[in-house]
Amino acid sequence: MPHHVSGRSDVTYATAALDLPLGDEQQMLRDSVQRYLADNVRPGWRDLVESLGLAGVAVPEAHGGFGGGAIDIAVVMAELGPALAGADWLSHTAATMLLARVVPDHAALPGLATGDQRVAMICSASTATMPIVEAGGTVRGTAALVAGGAEADLFVLADKDAVLLFAADRDKVEQRHRVMHDGSVTADLSLTLKAGEGNVVATGAEARALAEWVNDVILVGRWAEAVGLIRRMIAASTDYLGQRQQFGRAIVTFQALRHRAADMQLAAMKAAALTEAAILAVDQDRADRTATVSAACVEVADAIRIVGEGAVQIHGAMGLTEELSLGGHFKRALAIAAALGPRAEHLARFAEVAA
Repeated sequence: MPHHVSGRSDVTYATAALDLPLGDEQQMLRDSVQRYLADNVRPGWRDLVESLGLAGVAVPEAHGGFGGGAIDIAVVMAELGPALAGADWLSHTAATMLLARVVPDHAALPGLATGDQRVAMICSASTATMPIVEAGGTVRGTAALVAGGAEADLFVLADKDAVLLFAADRDKVEQRHRVMHDGSVTADLSLTLKAGEGNVVATGAEARALAEWVNDVILVGRWAEAVGLIRRMIAASTDYLGQRQQFGRAIVTFQALRHRAADMQLAAMKAAALTEAAILAVDQDRADRTATVSAACVEVADAIRIVGEGAVQIHGAMGLTEELSLGGHFKRALAIAAALGPRAEHLARFAEVAA
């Protein structure tokens, strides 16, 4: 949607937004989240569950859920991102989506749909370190920085050798909680599961394919979150350009800042376009999905840097403080960029598939 800059009638910038093919129910989902967030700042888990019913977005309708997929996750994350409320929900929803994909009638799904139980995802895209999974479902090692892990009742672990569901039993899952620089809370998990103590739902080639797929689901959700954050940073910068006076005139008349704003908008549009393509590619064959996902990783990380740094330049030192929402948005965006993985790795992955 165009965003007009006051003080200069000929300057208009479009805010970056996802343009996805939404059905009526998906449109209603987005509208309900937007309306709720307009009156509620940084909602917690219970708010998302009790007021919006978001716990079951990816749970099949037969078990009380919405039966949604990657588009539904993206729609919600683009709205939750600027509210700094999406990390735990994404972890829960990706885990329920994977569990429903492998075992559509799993007994845990109804409780996950209502939010009476919470689940967190452990995979290479959602944790800084992965534990070792051995034959028969034995698990040992550490899963660091697990979003949603601090309050989870269950965990889904997706590894190249196995996909497991297990309970947050203190005898087998030791936890240490961390408050991140963007204010979110993660958990470092020390795991010691013996064979048979976790519910193994997939092994071998099936497990490898599922692990790759859910990694991409997590990444797609983060990109949608990033696009939402980028959209807000651009909107805030555009408003500030028209309002801030320097040397007797609005700073939007300064050519250097106008060029910086144009660079920000171009980066945002490229990131949004590739994010849309990646969302639609999640359920395509591996080669098409991998190429699109890796390309999107590079563009989104670039856009976060260009837009975030540009927004801080336009606002000055105030842009890094907690007084403005921009400060929190930029910190969260930087956390997302760090979690996307090394740029060189994604470029190599893209080149391998595209060759």
